[in-house]
Amino acid sequence: MKLKLLSALAAIGLGALVAGPVAAQNTQISIATGGTGGVYYPLGGGLGNIITHELKGITATAEVTGGSVDNLKLVGSGRSDIGFSMVDAAWDAINGQGKFPSKLPLKAIAVIYPNHMHVVTIEGTGIQKIEDLKGKRVSTGSPGSATEIFAFRVLEAAGINPDKDITKERLGVAESVNAIKDQKIDAFFWVGGLPTAAVTDLAATPNTKIKFIDIAHLTPKLNEKYGPLYAEATIPKETYSGMEKDAENITVWNILAVNENMSEDMAYNITKIVFEKRDELAKVHKEALNIKLELQSQKRSGIPFHPGALKYFNEKGISVE
Repeated sequence: MKLKLLSALAAIGLGALVAGPVAAQNTQISIATGGTGGVYYPLGGGLGNIITHELKGITATAEVTGGSVDNLKLVGSGRSDIGFSMVDAAWDAINGQGKFPSKLPLKAIAVIYPNHMHVVTIEGTGIQKIEDLKGKRVSTGSPGSATEIFAFRVLEAAGINPDKDITKERLGVAESVNAIKDQKIDAFFWVGGLPTAAVTDLAATPNTKIKFIDIAHLTPKLNEKYGPLYAEATIPKETYSGMEKDAENITVWNILAVNENMSEDMAYNITKIVFEKRDELAKVHKEALNIKLELQSQKRSGIPFHPGALKYFNEKGISVE
């Protein structure tokens, strides 16, 4: 009996030794994205699926968040591993300014695609130009989003005080679309890729004519105050149904950010997946086609690159200076 018991205990111990390392290899990665009506969330879900498939022992999942500001705080604190962010918010984060009371330990692993500022209204609100937002009910983006940061800067450049000159709502893009449909707001700001699903939904709503407010002329004022982060651009009229002309707007680049303490191997492997599985990611959203090695530069990323990302770029002959 004693011999059998010792044999059984030995077998259990051996099993634990075998199972232990296998269990230890299973690593969970959290990807901080944004609201479900934007572009970050589907791209984050697609990236998570690819990482899970490509990297043995790793499971990556996309998390719904308020957007860039929340994402940077999550990554900076180690509660998330990868975060989607706009460059202007990331710049504030590493410098401990704006919505960030202290500097966050962040690095970029990829410049991904340009985000377009949408200033959206509908026919019947009397809004023709950005200055017409005075006295109106306007959503400036959800709390914790870079949309809110960008919206305040655009309003400021137009001579509008967001705390005094408008009735301010703080809604995500899906909530903003529902609110404008219900006539609870007159206009909303949204920064996202093209097309954004929620805006597509608004444009396709029966008996609703969507309108975009031109803001490209404010770009020099933004860059004069905040640095060369912004660029004049257009939303082509073919992007959303009902557009009569191109919308003259402003763009800012998006990045994928990680904590500077992420291992070089992990950052290298994720960077490699982002670029070498780009076409697969584009099946989730076509903005992934804008992820290009030749667009990787310190000027576009706004914050320094992680050593793991630099290792991959060096292998591909890409200088980010």
